[in-house]
Amino acid sequence: MVELERCLVEATRLARAAGAVAMAHYGRAARTDKADASPVTEADRASNHVILEGLRRAFPADAVLSEEAADSEGRLGAARVWIVDPLDGTKEFLAQNGEFSVMIGLAEGGAPVLGVVYLPDGDVLYAAARGLGAWVERGGRRRPLRRAPVDGRPLRMVQSRSHGDPLTAAVQRALGVTDILPCGSVGVKCARIAEGDRDLYVHPVAYMKEWDTCAPEVVLREAGGSVTDCRGEALRYNKRDPVQPHGIIACAPGALPRVLERVLPLLSATAVGTGTRA
Repeated sequence: MVELERCLVEATRLARAAGAVAMAHYGRAARTDKADASPVTEADRASNHVILEGLRRAFPADAVLSEEAADSEGRLGAARVWIVDPLDGTKEFLAQNGEFSVMIGLAEGGAPVLGVVYLPDGDVLYAAARGLGAWVERGGRRRPLRRAPVDGRPLRMVQSRSHGDPLTAAVQRALGVTDILPCGSVGVKCARIAEGDRDLYVHPVAYMKEWDTCAPEVVLREAGGSVTDCRGEALRYNKRDPVQPHGIIACAPGALPRVLERVLPLLSATAVGTGTRA
């Protein structure tokens, strides 16, 4: 527990430092496209450098998996792996709408144990570690996150701002969801659920990677919510291929059985495959 506390202190420090570096490019970052046509900017690379250098200094024995760094099979044998998205929501960063985040997660034995999600535009930080709970710091004030269970009312959903998906729309219809909030970063989506603003996020296609889900999963779980793939099974980390092959369900406590009851029949007829970015 003491070691996780030390890791959490360092991860929050690095997230803030990386966010500050990214914001130095806000409003003037030039976009280039990666091989998969997703955007990357100087802000992504600068944030990545700050985080990776900091993790190597603080935890030299740990492995790192980052969206913006070359992968190495050496991480597969590591006991602990830091899983990093230095700027989740690059399209939102370019659009200057504030819905992007710096995300630093830690996995042990294939399971997520620590997560930091930092929104540099607004200086809002979410952090959590296994057994230590979750909290949010906004305007210099910190408060614990503990999400109330949902009742039988219709669920309030958060979905991608940039990309629609036919299967996601089918899930919304099956659940009778009409209150839908478009949003950017996966970290921001899960944070909205943890704070009680939303109840559900479903992305039933195999596009997200481990760096999209690790940190937000810990924050929402420690706040009392549920995070699984779209089969209701645990997301796994430090896989050879970092894709999350069966999508994600992130929801408020009490919502998962209702969601799976409607989602599983849809997926039985349509395999979870490639799709749009979260």
